[in-house]
Amino acid sequence: MSNKKNPQLGTLRRRSVSLLTALTFLVLAVTGVLAFIQPFSLGIIGLHSLMGFFFIALIVLHITNNSRPLSSYLRSKALWVTFVITASLTALFWWQPAPVKTILGWSGNLGPAMERFDLREDELIFHYSPSPEYKMRLAVKTGPSYDTTPPPVVSIWLENQGGYHIKTLLAPTAAEESPYWSFKHAGWEKAKADAEKTPIDAVTSPTPNGSFDPADYILPAASKEDATPYSLLLEINQPGDNQASLVYAVEIDNTLPRTFQLLDQRGYPKREPNDENGKEVWGLYYVDSTFTTALDLIDSALLTIERPRGGGVSPPSLNNESIENH
Repeated sequence: MSNKKNPQLGTLRRRSVSLLTALTFLVLAVTGVLAFIQPFSLGIIGLHSLMGFFFIALIVLHITNNSRPLSSYLRSKALWVTFVITASLTALFWWQPAPVKTILGWSGNLGPAMERFDLREDELIFHYSPSPEYKMRLAVKTGPSYDTTPPPVVSIWLENQGGYHIKTLLAPTAAEESPYWSFKHAGWEKAKADAEKTPIDAVTSPTPNGSFDPADYILPAASKEDATPYSLLLEINQPGDNQASLVYAVEIDNTLPRTFQLLDQRGYPKREPNDENGKEVWGLYYVDSTFTTALDLIDSALLTIERPRGGGVSPPSLNNESIENH
């Protein structure tokens, strides 16, 4: 009724809703294409989903503004034709026969990233799933000195039995706050670069702990004799507390399957004099009296691994008294 009293206002409202609907549809179209051709991005998916809800609200307004012409469409024969086409396409895309799956296979979006990190006030949760049948979950319960302003810097990575980095699961937001991870990761980058210059036969030889492929450790062959133990390490540091980072670790052995393991504190990293070849050296040292609040950043850290039948993780075998130099 207000439109009859002020036709200009009604026209402005219809035009505004129509333009907003068109522009919102443009955003949905672009983000939909990006979500298909690019790897999974929470930002793109989130934008697409939220704009979709806004688009629904605009459609409701559009129907309200154009109820009379739209009602005539409902009485036309075209309604049934469009209904059949829409229902058929919905069923086809839901069923996903071979041709549709082929088209979906062209997508660069293979779903959520295999690594996911959730930072909460009472818990740090890290999920890692390199295959549908393998699910790793690291739950770190925060301690009384944990603070989210700013949050502690956390890094998580895997090492082989030789103590060499094989895969970063969670890179730190500030590398300088995770010196031990930085040292290990730099060594891995150099070793990998050197290996690429080596003849292929030497690189691919079945030498224990000689592989640069994390799957050789995480998802070994069906034979347990081929499995090689490896370790998961976590380094945590609270910026501004004037205390070194602390390193926690646990060994995983595919030959001794277990589902639950607690991480042990390994010590704090410290730079040592370079070796005789000038190579950088870091060691892990026992925690001393200089550590106060840093000891209460973590209350406990539980590693859970769900994996195919016949595989698993080992009982904790890392010793707090084991101090290493690499």
